[in-house]
Amino acid sequence: MNLVLWIIQILLAVIFAGAGLAKLTQPKEKLRDRMKWVDPVPLSQVKALGAVEVLGAIGLVLPPLTGIATVLTPLAAVGLVIVMIGAILVHLRDRARRETPQERQLETQGVIMCSVLLVLAAVVAWGRFGPYAF
Repeated sequence: MNLVLWIIQILLAVIFAGAGLAKLTQPKEKLRDRMKWVDPVPLSQVKALGAVEVLGAIGLVLPPLTGIATVLTPLAAVGLVIVMIGAILVHLRDRARRETPQERQLETQGVIMCSVLLVLAAVVAWGRFGPYAF
């Protein structure tokens, strides 16, 4: 199970680091093409979310690799669970506002993807707080 948790941690770290770096480095106009939800959100909040995602990604892998403050790994996983709860709510809200079936389908896919990431982060939090702590 320890190996499974490591695989999940690395997968989540790659996904969240990529998403977070995109939010931190790309202009809002470019993000809008892939992330419709950024339209009504202030740029500072988009950048803050990107920073949180990058920090969460780092927190999933760096503490156990260094052996320093390993309790940060399950805490990072819990933080990413909270981020995904917010993302699911945003996608659900946006789904209700979309006009075409294709747009609604995209938001539904967003809800599903965020739900999968939420479950994976919750598994890491459970495993690293519980029976497979470092």
